[in-house]
Amino acid sequence: MKGIAGAPVSFGVFELTADQPLPEPEEILAPLRDLGYDGVDLGPVGWLGRGDELRRRLTTYGLTLVGGWVDLPFTDDDAFRAALPVLDDALEVFVAAAEVDPSRPPLPTLADAGDERRRANPGGAAPGLSLDEKGWDRLTANVATAARRVRDAGLEPTFHHHACTYVETPAEIDEFLARTDVGLTFDSGHLLIGGGDPVEGWRRWGKRINHLHLKDARTDVLDQVVREKAGMRAVWERRAFVELGAGDLDVDGFMGAVQDSGFDGWLVVEQDVMPSPSDPPGRVIEDQRANREALRRWFP
Repeated sequence: MKGIAGAPVSFGVFELTADQPLPEPEEILAPLRDLGYDGVDLGPVGWLGRGDELRRRLTTYGLTLVGGWVDLPFTDDDAFRAALPVLDDALEVFVAAAEVDPSRPPLPTLADAGDERRRANPGGAAPGLSLDEKGWDRLTANVATAARRVRDAGLEPTFHHHACTYVETPAEIDEFLARTDVGLTFDSGHLLIGGGDPVEGWRRWGKRINHLHLKDARTDVLDQVVREKAGMRAVWERRAFVELGAGDLDVDGFMGAVQDSGFDGWLVVEQDVMPSPSDPPGRVIEDQRANREALRRWFP
C-alpha cells in the first residue's frame, strides 16, 4: 500500500461548501501530519494552491497529494465537451503536485456528474433510473476521452462510483468495468448507499481497484434518506458518515480483505461532514485521530 491519506472533506471542505468561508489549508495539513497521515486528497481545485504554492505546502507538511475529485457530465455529449476545460485545469494542479513525490503521483479521480433525477434518488434502486444502451455508449466514449487526456498528462485515471450518479449500484459498477479500462476508486460508504456489501465488493472488483476511499456509515440514516428521496445533501447534513467503528461497516472484515488482496494503492480516510456551528470545538480533528488509530492494527 502506498500509504494512508486524509481528506479535506473530513473537515467539511468539498465542492458543496466551496461557496462558504473555508479554513486555510494549513489548518488541515498540520493536523493530518501530526496525526500520522502520509497524504492528502485535493479538495476543491485551487484550494490547496497551484504550482509553487501547492508544492511548498505539500513539502512543508511532508504530505503527498494522492488524488482529487473531478466530476464530469459523461452522459451528455454537449455538456461533456463544454466541461473539458475543467478537467484540463485540474490536470495542471495534479501535474504540479506530482513533482513533489514522483514515485507516488496523484490519481485524478473521475466521476459522473449525475443529474437531477439521480440526485433525487440516492441508492439508485428505483425502476427506470439506470442508463439504457445508448446512454452507456455515451458514458463509455466520454470516459475514454477523459482517460486519454489524463494519460496524455502523464498520470493514471481512476473512476469513483458515487451515490446519485449513473455509476452507483453494484450492477452499474459491473457494467462500467466491463466497458472501460479505467481503474476503480472503491468507496465503502458509497457502496453501502448503492446497495452493495463492501467486503463482497472488494473481493469482486479487487483486480480493478487502484484507489480506496474508506468510509464508515450508519445504514439506518442512509436507508431513511433513500426512503424519503431526500437527496444526497441530506446524507451529509444528517451525518450518515461517522468515524471508523461507529457505523455499520464491518471494519475488521473489510480491512482483512484489503490486506489479503495485496492492494498497492492509497487508502484515503474520508468522513464526509457538513460543518455546523453547533459542532464541539476540535471535533473534526478528534474524529480523524480516532480514524487513524483505528487503522493502526493493520498499518502502524
